[in-house]
Amino acid sequence: MTPSPDNPLTPQTIASRWADGWNASDQSLLATLFTADATYTDLAVFRDVVGTEGITAFRVGSDELIADIHLEVLNTFGADGQVAIESLYSGWLRGAPRPFTVRGTTILRMRDGLIAADTDNYSLATVLQQSGLPADWSPGEPADDIDGTDDGEVTR
Repeated sequence: MTPSPDNPLTPQTIASRWADGWNASDQSLLATLFTADATYTDLAVFRDVVGTEGITAFRVGSDELIADIHLEVLNTFGADGQVAIESLYSGWLRGAPRPFTVRGTTILRMRDGLIAADTDNYSLATVLQQSGLPADWSPGEPADDIDGTDDGEVTR
């Protein structure tokens, strides 16, 4: 993400590229926006990863857990090497009866045109409620345990 006269590095450009990294089919694209020693913190699931390999692994794991992940930037602003993003985060937890869409916020700290730190915040309780899952659900529970049946119809 090197700025140039033809491509200035504005908060909007950074936010757009960040969302594109999440929305891309290439799971390694997101990590290319980060410094080699970057940190990525997802406050909703208490997850911290370090470095571009960790960020790629986090993205791969997210895709394994959530089908059709999509981020839409609603608003962004920034100053002094920081960017704030308000977004809609949507997807379908695999095995859940319904998809989810929640608002989220992200704070990016930039260094030399790359993201040095990313902190995401959204409501996990809302994700689970919209998905039709119990508040204490955790990944790996079979779908038949989620809806109380053994019909195998709750899959995604």
